[in-house]
Amino acid sequence: MGDVAMLPHALRALCAAYPALKITVATQAMFKPFFRGLDVDFMEVQVKQEHHSIVGMWRLAREARRRGVDAVADVHDVLRSTAFDLSMWLHGIRVARIRKGRMGKKHALQSGGSFTPLKHSVVRYCDTFRRLGFEFEDPSPAVKPVMANPMGEKQGIWIGFAPFSAHAGKTYPEAQSRALVELLAARYERVFVHGGGGKELAFAEEMEQRYSNVTALFGKVRFAGEMEVMSHEDCLVSMDSMAMHMASLVATPVVSIWGATHPNLGFLGWGCAMEQALQADLPCRPCSVFGAKPCQYGDYRCLTAITPEQIVAQIEKVVR
Repeated sequence: MGDVAMLPHALRALCAAYPALKITVATQAMFKPFFRGLDVDFMEVQVKQEHHSIVGMWRLAREARRRGVDAVADVHDVLRSTAFDLSMWLHGIRVARIRKGRMGKKHALQSGGSFTPLKHSVVRYCDTFRRLGFEFEDPSPAVKPVMANPMGEKQGIWIGFAPFSAHAGKTYPEAQSRALVELLAARYERVFVHGGGGKELAFAEEMEQRYSNVTALFGKVRFAGEMEVMSHEDCLVSMDSMAMHMASLVATPVVSIWGATHPNLGFLGWGCAMEQALQADLPCRPCSVFGAKPCQYGDYRCLTAITPEQIVAQIEKVVR
């Protein structure tokens, strides 16, 4: 999801350079809010149903040809998209595929934390379009949009907190998350906990019940509504996760927390400040590109080393 949330930045630059270009984004329907404000069409990809298999992707390619698509920019480069690419290429349609720089990332994981920053994913997206013949500059950071406020009139400072991720190496420890919410609730007028269902919702609702100015967002707003709330926050505390990239789309400042992964691997939110990225200086990190690798010590010291007090101090610099 984070990969999809970075794509609108590249498309914004492409559309500005070629306003007459017709662009169709093939993605899941739930991701459409990411592309708000962009003049693009959509081709819905049902990865768990109609388009689950390779045959399904050939079916999707057939639909793309019916729509008159005459060039493909594959910015995902996975088995499914490769099947789509092959079908289009066999019908004489130009295809450009993202170059993810896998070897550079592999070397970075072996560097003990000392490596030259790699190309940002948004720039890799732009380069994919450029290989199709389009010439344009890298995008500027997003501009704050005018969006509705589902939470009513804003008073005081609003802080968002997104402590979750799909992987333990990118999830802020629960005990420290509790301590951080306590500090935020005492200092700021409203705190919003971003997350999904299950254990994430249980944590968010517990914080909501404990503190009168804390709101668990899941179930109260839809996906688009969550971005609207985010656009009114003065700062978002986020892991290396989709929430960081959502905030970058609505130009909300982010204090990002990095554990197993590293912002210099090319996944820092586009426009997010490196000086607002909190990370522990440990020789074992980064140990994973996406955070899926288990901690070799079993304690995720890369995350426990970043204290709630450090995060609050960084937020203060942002909202000041």
